[in-house]
Amino acid sequence: MLSRRILLAGLTAFLAAPAAHAETPVFYVNHGAAIGGYDTVSYFRSGGPIPGRPEYAVMWKGAVWQFASQDNRELFEANPRAYAPQFGGYCAYAVGRGYLATTDPEAWRIVDGKLYLTHSPDVARLWRQDIPGNIVLAEQNWPGVLQD
Repeated sequence: MLSRRILLAGLTAFLAAPAAHAETPVFYVNHGAAIGGYDTVSYFRSGGPIPGRPEYAVMWKGAVWQFASQDNRELFEANPRAYAPQFGGYCAYAVGRGYLATTDPEAWRIVDGKLYLTHSPDVARLWRQDIPGNIVLAEQNWPGVLQD
């Protein structure tokens, strides 16, 4: 219970703080949480996105991450980079083209053990036409695209 109060206090302070220089955050946050509140570990363990629950939330890299279970939260805490989406959870296709775009938690793909999100199912179809090429383009632009 105490850790939940600490998390909520930290979250409240984080949300109330003014944006530093109006910088784009490293991780895209939608509806107050990374991946719109979906459990990032679930993509790997359950084969798809499952909504997370606030009672299993953790703050990492300036974003709140929610999980469907304590088990998934612990896996994330042990190695967050293994589960966090690439390119800060921004659209992998857009990053490859030099700009940022929001993502749909349902438009995703795991490639070589890494989670990639795209803006929509239609954009996901475009991205899948050349996954290796699109990843190379995005890696060339990341993280510089955050400054544009």
